[in-house]
Amino acid sequence: MNSEVLILNRNFYAIQVTSWERALTLLYLDRAYVVDEEYGACDFRDWIDLSQAMTDDPRGFVHTPTLKVVLPEVIALKFFDKVPRSEVPFTRRNIYAHYGHRCCYCGRHFPPSELNLDHVVPRSRGGATNWANVVTSCIPCNLRKGNRLPDEAGMKLKVRISKPKFRQGLTVAMRPPLRVKRSWQRFVDNAYWDSRIEEE
Repeated sequence: MNSEVLILNRNFYAIQVTSWERALTLLYLDRAYVVDEEYGACDFRDWIDLSQAMTDDPRGFVHTPTLKVVLPEVIALKFFDKVPRSEVPFTRRNIYAHYGHRCCYCGRHFPPSELNLDHVVPRSRGGATNWANVVTSCIPCNLRKGNRLPDEAGMKLKVRISKPKFRQGLTVAMRPPLRVKRSWQRFVDNAYWDSRIEEE
């Protein structure tokens, strides 16, 4: 059972992933409501009533001595309409998304499993690990470039190195492992994920 819950702000922008315990607490305190697949909203009492009518649900239940509660997957805050971050986090997933899952040297599109992160100026030569120096590259291009500058390897970047511009509401704080539930998809298709960059 994956019991993490996506939190939306009042404007339905995805802002955070939290535990089911915190989500139910926010519902109980009347600070949030459950968002269903048709964008309908259920407050805590309505959610309890719906839960009692269900005999089985893939999301799972929390049981108390007197009732059962279906674990919500998406909740929206009633009063919070801000977006917590002001810039796109520097994460592997966000770097891949920023460059469109393409190798910045050959220009071809690859699945994430066939992409690497490349330091344009190698770390051994003082290159930083940040938006201004890290791009995506396929494994063959990464091996070909090695520990050299692109021109030393006879290679040329097909993109201009850049930092993505923050788009309001499109950064989600989430702990690894990154797993997007189907019910979250419509809210996070264009989201940048805030998790620490993996070690290379």
